[in-house]
Amino acid sequence: MRRIVSLVPSLTEAVAVSAPGALVGVTDWCTHPEDLGEAVRIGGTKNPDVRRIAELRPDLVIANEEENRAPDLAALRAAGVEVLVTEVRDLPQALRELDRVLVGVLGLARPGWLADAERAWAAVEPADVRTAFVPIWRRPWMVLGRDTFAGDLLARLGIRNVYAGHPERYPRVPVEELAAAGCDLVVLPDEPYRFTAEDGPEAFPDLPAALVSGRHLTWYGPSLAEAPQLLAKALRAAR
Repeated sequence: MRRIVSLVPSLTEAVAVSAPGALVGVTDWCTHPEDLGEAVRIGGTKNPDVRRIAELRPDLVIANEEENRAPDLAALRAAGVEVLVTEVRDLPQALRELDRVLVGVLGLARPGWLADAERAWAAVEPADVRTAFVPIWRRPWMVLGRDTFAGDLLARLGIRNVYAGHPERYPRVPVEELAAAGCDLVVLPDEPYRFTAEDGPEAFPDLPAALVSGRHLTWYGPSLAEAPQLLAKALRAAR
C-alpha cells in the first residue's frame, strides 16, 4: 500500500474512506472521518511542516492549488517528495479529480460513494431561483466571488450568487454593500468562518439567513453524496 500524506481535508476523507490505512500524514484541519488511525498531524494547510512530512517518507503528497501554498509544495519537491496537485473549481472538475487521484494515481477500484455523488447531483432539480451572497469570513467580510466550487454547488441548487461575476474569487465587501445588494437571502456556512444563528444573521436583519454545513458546501469527497439533500433542506428553511 502506498504511503500518502494529504494536505487537503476533502481529499483526506476521500482517501481514508477509500483506502483505509494509506494515510501516514494529515493536516490539523482534517476532521473526517473521525478515526484517522495513526496518521501524523503535520501542521495546517497553509503552513505544513515540510521536514516532518519528508521524515514520514511518503510515496505521494496530495495537495490542491487553492488550499496549499506553492512555496511549500516546491519545498517538498526539493526534498525529493512526489507531489500531486489538484484543481477544483466546479462539481464536474471535482468528480474528475477524485477519479484521477483515487483510480488513476492510487490504483483503487472506483469507490461507490463517488457514483452515489454523481447520481445525487444529477437528480437535482431546483424549484426556483433565488439571489444570495455567501460570506465566508467576517472582520473583514469576504464572500464567494467568481469561479468557485461552492458557488457552482449553490447554482445547481437554484441559488444565484450576486458576486459570481466579481473579478476576484473571494472579494472583500463592506457589510453595508452586502445588506444593500437586493438579495433574497444570505447563505452562511460554518466554515471557514464558523457562522452560527448567533453570529452572522444579526448583521442582515432584513434578510432570511440559510445556515449551511461548510463541509457539505466546500468539501469534495464522500460528503458530496448527501450534500444536495442537506444543503437544499437548509436553503428551504431560510424562507
